[in-house]
Amino acid sequence: MKRLIERSRSVGEVLRWVTQNPSKVSASHYPIALHKLGQLLQQQQPGQATVNGENRGPGQMLEQPEFQTLCQAIISGCSKFDNFSIVNCLYAAAALGLPGESPLVRVLEDESRSRLGRFNQKDVSMVFSSEANNKALEAIFSSQLFYENRQERFIRSMAEWLPRKAENLTPYTMALIAKYVARHRLREPRLLDTIANFLLKRGEQLDSKVIQKLVFPFSRMNYRPSNHSELFPKLEAILEQKAGSSPLATVNILMSMFQLSHFPQTVLHQVFSPAFITNVMSSPYALIVRRYLSLLDAAVELEFRDYSGPRLDPRYRVLMFEHALTADEANRKYSYKGLVAEALRQLVGEECYRQDEVLPPGYCTDFLLWINRSGTVLPLSRVPAASKAPSAHTTTSPAAISLRSSVLALTSDLQDFAPVVLSVNDKWHYCQNSDILVGSRAMRDRHLRLLGYCLVQV
Repeated sequence: MKRLIERSRSVGEVLRWVTQNPSKVSASHYPIALHKLGQLLQQQQPGQATVNGENRGPGQMLEQPEFQTLCQAIISGCSKFDNFSIVNCLYAAAALGLPGESPLVRVLEDESRSRLGRFNQKDVSMVFSSEANNKALEAIFSSQLFYENRQERFIRSMAEWLPRKAENLTPYTMALIAKYVARHRLREPRLLDTIANFLLKRGEQLDSKVIQKLVFPFSRMNYRPSNHSELFPKLEAILEQKAGSSPLATVNILMSMFQLSHFPQTVLHQVFSPAFITNVMSSPYALIVRRYLSLLDAAVELEFRDYSGPRLDPRYRVLMFEHALTADEANRKYSYKGLVAEALRQLVGEECYRQDEVLPPGYCTDFLLWINRSGTVLPLSRVPAASKAPSAHTTTSPAAISLRSSVLALTSDLQDFAPVVLSVNDKWHYCQNSDILVGSRAMRDRHLRLLGYCLVQV
């Protein structure tokens, strides 16, 4: 039967073989038949798409009794099909151009979703590239199994077809895609640019909480979209109007833009204004917003020297982080930090470095050392107190100390002492399969250098 279907020269011939010999047709024959129909329809020239006097173009073929019989046979038996046949039927149906609301596609999608946990990666990729509609994509990206596992083959495939179908997706679906890409640090430019184009076209209609989710992958992957010259001003205009509606989303969006070295001045005027601060301080998320505002304020001082607007009141400044990041703690057993610590203990001794030191404005460092002009690592007891970085555990909050003063303190004795941050960059600090640091890590490194520290990457 397989050879008969594959050798068929017309749509009618394929349909006759399949519908008139039901006892000889197995599950594996149905996707072959659907694929063959698609090939024959593509090969037909105008005026040739007729069989027995009937037009057999794509639209007309769907109405033919023989084709309806074929579809009903698949619908009736698909629950007993093997995974390969289910996946290939769905893929062939998509290639054939069957509408998403057709009974055949709906049944195949439902059956595929119910088996998602049992599919291998090739099956998953084929299903996902076939199910390019809101309902299917929402189900896929909402799947915990899919969310927790990196599907690189599918992402590469999706980067090909998503730009053509993005306009038909809902903001919720696009936000799910953005969340997945960010979680797995997938720096796929075509996919990120598609999200950026979606945001540029639909941004004014979106809630700031949704915008926050769509913007995050850019900073996470340290990637400026190709349309950033249009997108960033558009985001600034939107934030000017919606800054107070969701303060946490606003500062998250600002943080993403800062990590990409874009500083929206007019929005900063708003978030550092007394009205915004008062609103934040009375909210349940006051502390987390204060942390973000403190880091934004520090970034303004270090990187945006031309800014002349309001700044965060020193009373509200706190450290962004008071200890190692959650990801670093969770992955500590996979890190090389332990090996580096042991090497330092043997080479210079424990009295010559600090581990996991948090430096203003709240950056956790792997190892902090001081080196003199001759290249000798100094014991901490020999480093002048005025030159030492203030500890996060001192009684006076280091976040309340002017960063400019910290820079002066660090550089005043720079001819004699150099503060060195030894940074152990593990794989989760980089975009997937890339040597590009994620945005938060890249901004941390920029700021530490501006504060006078010498960074050594391991």
